[in-house]
Amino acid sequence: MAEVERIGYKHVCDTHVSSTYMLRHEDINGSNRLFGGRLMEWIDDLAGIAARLQCGGDITTVAVDKLEFRHPAFLNDIVVLDAWVTHVERTSMEVRVDTYVIEPETGERTMINHAYLTEVCVDKDGHPKPIPWGLVADTDEEHAECENARKRAELRKLRHAQGI
Repeated sequence: MAEVERIGYKHVCDTHVSSTYMLRHEDINGSNRLFGGRLMEWIDDLAGIAARLQCGGDITTVAVDKLEFRHPAFLNDIVVLDAWVTHVERTSMEVRVDTYVIEPETGERTMINHAYLTEVCVDKDGHPKPIPWGLVADTDEEHAECENARKRAELRKLRHAQGI
């Protein structure tokens, strides 16, 4: 596959976005916890924003990996989502989204879940198009996340090839 001619590079921090919610009745399921579908909607929205900041255009979500629910959230809890691009390929990129519940008195964050989403840059007709900017990882943590993203991409390709 031909290498993409990049017009420049963006830093991981250029793609970092956050959202904060206070859980309301419409966010709660029948077990009085945060409805997983609502959280998945928020995760997908925020991942899409981070991806658009990277590619400068329209995107579509093609995969969600490793969506793990680790801790519940309840009515009136404050929930924060943080998202950033971890890796860029030719037309696709991976976005990590971490979700926390915040204790208002102490500011302590407890992780609810984290997820990895694959987003594809698309043209006006919805066809994949090359991402014009590469991604620069500045910190050791960003470099490690990028390397792990490459491994996840290879696993996705392998699973797809094997029909798994």
